Amino acid sequence: MSCDIVLGGQWGDEGKAKIIDFLSKDYDIICRFQGGANAGHTVVAGGKKFVFHLIPSGILYPGKICVLGNGLVIDLSSLTDEIKYLESQNISFSDRLKISTLAHVVLPYHILLDKARENKSSNKIGTTHRGIGPAYTDKFLRCGIRIADLLNPDKLEEKIKESIYEKKVLFQNAYSGQSIPEPSVVCETILKLFEPLKKYAIHTPYFLNTSIRQNKSVLMEGAQGAGLDIDFGSYPYVTSSNTTCGGAVTGSGVGLKNFSNIIGVFKAYITRVGGGRLPTALEENNMKVLREAGGEYGATTGRPRNCGWFDGVQAKYAVIINSLTQIALTKIDIFDQYKKIYFCRAYKIKGKETSEFPSSIEDFTNADPVYMEFDGWESPIAGITDYKKLPDTAKKYLDFIQEYTGCPVGIVSTGPGREDTLLCS
Repeated sequence: MSCDIVLGGQWGDEGKAKIIDFLSKDYDIICRFQGGANAGHTVVAGGKKFVFHLIPSGILYPGKICVLGNGLVIDLSSLTDEIKYLESQNISFSDRLKISTLAHVVLPYHILLDKARENKSSNKIGTTHRGIGPAYTDKFLRCGIRIADLLNPDKLEEKIKESIYEKKVLFQNAYSGQSIPEPSVVCETILKLFEPLKKYAIHTPYFLNTSIRQNKSVLMEGAQGAGLDIDFGSYPYVTSSNTTCGGAVTGSGVGLKNFSNIIGVFKAYITRVGGGRLPTALEENNMKVLREAGGEYGATTGRPRNCGWFDGVQAKYAVIINSLTQIALTKIDIFDQYKKIYFCRAYKIKGKETSEFPSSIEDFTNADPVYMEFDGWESPIAGITDYKKLPDTAKKYLDFIQEYTGCPVGIVSTGPGREDTLLCS
């Protein structure tokens, strides 16, 4: 058996958790490969809503093993809260959860630093204040703390002291003398949080690759979306990890030869939170209507999302950089009452039309969308699970997305529930 990947094709919030939940029944292992507790993945199953931040969405299926890969930065407090939440819902997982010993840990001073930087900046990125960026910064500065360090705590306080030294100076000089916890306090706090989690820690590259050799199937779960990738997104308004398919390799330790299908999840429209431009954003009144219809509020922060028409330029770029084999399109039912639907087929930048996603943030900021108009279906399609029963106008919209992006639409979500899903083949 091989591995498949599910990742976000836009700027996050595309409905990945629902698609992962829908697909998880056919896999043995679900592995989250990047990001942290800044991601909010919402699943509706059995009429109940579940929100996950670190644990893979497949945890709701009995018997499925869920892995937090080495590419994550893990807030142990958030993970503890999530585990307590699952326990309160009577979901048994004690023998199904694995945490990579290579994963880095979000420490209390990362969260303080995240908040201080964002509050002081005149060019706000719109972070979730979860300490994700500073934790990844320490990883690449080679002074981060990993799960493996918590399993060998003799030198942990010394490592934290080394990591915290420069940050103390930074806080004193750049952030108005804000205090930062002492290394001994951080060490004690983290070890106390880790004690009940210790039993889940394993060297996941060995586990995953051994499982693959034993013909186990693996689904890789991405967080955020392609537009937020640290290399390929609308930099600097991006997250701090590789949200694209390459992150599945570096964030799990599973080699390229094992991967088969790469599924990109897109909404029938597009949304974005935090800093950074949304070229196809609707004017305020229409945005509010779409936001309310789609429930477009952040699962992690509750922030209202900016909403716009489907951005074909960005979508085609996401297909290219991820080598997508299939598109999963969500929330198409939100357009049930729309008479007209618009699709961005190009940007106009400095008077010239282009279908390429710009590398310059200045060009991206000044890009004007060039639209195509489609007739809406003006009839309810919520809950339809047979492609043949979709209105012809809805099929035409799907067909054009396939034609424009060069990638087949294989899955369509027609509602929030697990069962509100259809396969196009």
